[in-house]
Amino acid sequence: MDGIDEGNVTAWLEANTPPIEGPLEFDLIAGGRSNLTYLVTDTTGRRIVLRRPPVSHVLASAHDMGREHKIISALADSPVPVAPALGFCQDVEVNGAPFYVMDFVDGHILRGVAEAEKLTVDQRRTAGEDLVDVMVALHSVDPDAVGLGDLGKKEDYVGRQLKRWHGQFQGSQEQEREADVFRPAEIVDEVHDLLVAHKPEQQGAAIAHGDYRLDNCMFGDDGKMLAVLDWELCTLGDALADLATMLMYWTDRDEAARSMLPAASTADGFPTRAELVERYASKSSLDLTPLPYYMAFAHWRLACIMEGVFVRYATGAMGGGDDAKQAAVGMGGEVIRRAGLAKDIFDTL
Repeated sequence: MDGIDEGNVTAWLEANTPPIEGPLEFDLIAGGRSNLTYLVTDTTGRRIVLRRPPVSHVLASAHDMGREHKIISALADSPVPVAPALGFCQDVEVNGAPFYVMDFVDGHILRGVAEAEKLTVDQRRTAGEDLVDVMVALHSVDPDAVGLGDLGKKEDYVGRQLKRWHGQFQGSQEQEREADVFRPAEIVDEVHDLLVAHKPEQQGAAIAHGDYRLDNCMFGDDGKMLAVLDWELCTLGDALADLATMLMYWTDRDEAARSMLPAASTADGFPTRAELVERYASKSSLDLTPLPYYMAFAHWRLACIMEGVFVRYATGAMGGGDDAKQAAVGMGGEVIRRAGLAKDIFDTL
């Protein structure tokens, strides 16, 4: 299993997350394009989940396993549902990179319409509304009270994100040049400058998940959320940036034909994007007037993130051989498209 030293990891899990009985079965969970996620099953049928960074081409500070483990541990007793944390291994001699493990949460991940249709129409409405309600709950958590006050600076979230992701974008392009897979993407730099010039004043400070969306959550059979997943981009900062990210990923039913993202939200029963905004506004004291700016920021940031995915696929770091390299062509095009959507928003402001 690529990314898993089965002997060392089994020994570590037996010593640090009992009761667990080897030999263990490791299965790569599909759907991740960044940190690698594995389902681990022991001989008794116990299931846990292991998270580790990609096997190569890791940008500095982009895949901090200790940070993820700290976040879900801190939120364990909060109103935000998370998978119970079980342990963190920072010794790279065990598995070539740090990793952490958490309990397996058995539920539904709603990536597409087929998964969404496992729920009833009413349960889909519940899932959409709970998505907003849990986000409001997360933004209401006092970072200092749960031990996350040092997770990041509380002020100027967007400014910090612009600097971070522009740097990541430039770093990815440099890797492309070194690997001879470079293709230009000047529009990303152009939109970065627009975002810097029109940055609004931040309203307070919150725990910002950074990648909050329907398919980064686990839902029960009743449509209620069981756990928020994938905390690798979480930091302290601007709640409206989190809201915009969720709305950017949300596809209304009349948008299904032109969407390139999984469209679970197009199934009957889910609220519309406008209804999600209305529900958030009704439960939050924030002024949503600058939301269009944040939508542009969300599209641009996704373009930067996808540039990192593009270089990993283009160089074969995520496996898959020629098929993955071919898929990288489409990924590179999506980077340009996302940056273009961000620029289009500025053209209408």
